[in-house]
Amino acid sequence: MSDHIRQTGAMLASPRCGAKTRFGGACRAPAVSGRKRCRMHGGAPGSGAPKANRNARKHGLFTRGAIAERREIRALLGEARRLMEGMK
Repeated sequence: MSDHIRQTGAMLASPRCGAKTRFGGACRAPAVSGRKRCRMHGGAPGSGAPKANRNARKHGLFTRGAIAERREIRALLGEARRLMEGMK
């Protein structure tokens, strides 16, 4: 055993990261000084997505046109289902 006295008060008093974990709880890591996130969740310099990240919209699944098309398809399927129920 060591007789070294640990000085952990400053770290325990530091603000915590505001990110959510995969399980829904809060991240318990200390935030990077001057920021609201820890080094793993975007507080480190150079972390995170670049400004105007074009890759975020690459697949087009959530464009207005794609969403409208899915709504139309759902409506047509609902009409077809009601029509089939009426034929029974």
